[in-house]
Amino acid sequence: MRAVVVGAGLAGLAAALRLRKAGLEVVVVEQLEGPGGKAAGWEGVPTGPTVLTLPEVPQRILAEFGQGLEDLRPVSPLTHYRWPDGRSFAPELSLEPTLAQLSREEAQSYRRLLAEARTLFEGLRETFIFGPPPSAAALLRYGLRAGWRARPLGSLRRLVEAGPYLTPFFLRFATYMGANPYRAPAVLHNIAWVELGLGVYHLPGGVRGLVERLYRLALAQGVSFLFEQRVLRARVGPGRVELLETTAGCLEADLYISAADRHHTLSWLGRPLPRYALGVSGFAVLMRLKEPEPLAHRVYFSSDYRAEWREIEEGRWPQEPTLYLHTDGEAAFLLVNAPSLPEAGGVPEARPYAQHLLQKLQALHPLPVAEWRALSPSDYSLTSYRGALYGRAPHGLWAALRPGWGVPGLRNLAQVGGTVHPGGGVPLALLSGWNGAGWLLGRMHGG
Repeated sequence: MRAVVVGAGLAGLAAALRLRKAGLEVVVVEQLEGPGGKAAGWEGVPTGPTVLTLPEVPQRILAEFGQGLEDLRPVSPLTHYRWPDGRSFAPELSLEPTLAQLSREEAQSYRRLLAEARTLFEGLRETFIFGPPPSAAALLRYGLRAGWRARPLGSLRRLVEAGPYLTPFFLRFATYMGANPYRAPAVLHNIAWVELGLGVYHLPGGVRGLVERLYRLALAQGVSFLFEQRVLRARVGPGRVELLETTAGCLEADLYISAADRHHTLSWLGRPLPRYALGVSGFAVLMRLKEPEPLAHRVYFSSDYRAEWREIEEGRWPQEPTLYLHTDGEAAFLLVNAPSLPEAGGVPEARPYAQHLLQKLQALHPLPVAEWRALSPSDYSLTSYRGALYGRAPHGLWAALRPGWGVPGLRNLAQVGGTVHPGGGVPLALLSGWNGAGWLLGRMHGG
């Protein structure tokens, strides 16, 4: 049997490996000039995710082929946080050194909220992360088991209220799912445990290094790649996709997996696009440095985090945004949250805003920048519908549920990636690709 995978990002690479392991002939078609998707990189500078959490996910995939991540190492402090008044905080892997940086009242709040995040994560991990898209029965079992401990009617904002410093600190984790943290449900607080409790890990070459490892493995297993080819439309027959029309011709297969944005997939299929609200985008400045900087992750909070999110909610690029800075040798990556693109109308020019962000950064953390490049929501829209990095905005309990892997009426197609179950980010995208491909194989095998 032959399979076509659309997209050579992390989800597409994982799906291709799963299909190839099952004995299928696999072709991956990718519109970019190389693998990686949002993590493709620019001359050694990351263009997307820079940290690795839940390392057991890529380790399990690699172990299927007799490989591992032996050079993986934990990072501590996890991230350096700083506020405009000079207050700083750098949580460690160990709890006691972390609490020692806080006041007595803050330490009590930190302990409480960390325990709450752990309870949420451990209650939902099998249903919403490691398992298949939950059925109604699975949701019922989760509700009966987790019950009110999951705070189904609570908001994240109220849950994490803990003073002027810890409140924005804990709110920020919801942005990892594309949420406005002031509109996010309490259940998204589980993300804090993944980073603060389970840890952040560094791999030589960062996430781009993981992409290269998976790509080389796929090549060694016999997966074929067609780069710089864009899917134009799918030809659909009764109950199945018959072929994909691309800019370089037609691709025909028995099975199809789309690791592209869900909106893009539905557009190729000629299906109506969902009208749900989209999550946030990002604006990045990629820098090559004249002198190397140590590996570090830094967050510089704005003076008014709530006002920053009001600007984003109104569709404006924030003028005093919270800055995330990643440095590693001669590469640096600056990222701020930004609204997804409007359905109609123009957007500001990227270069002046990038210069504005660089001025803000240089006042906080001077860097010897040799050259830089901006990556705006318009650039992210190549891989994400209207630049929304995680698809649907997870505002509210039901909106936090990701769409499943199937497309109604099409038995030989699966949709995987960051805009469907279980969600965005490195480990979740890998899980979506690997498990979604397994789901499609099982579906076809079942007749």
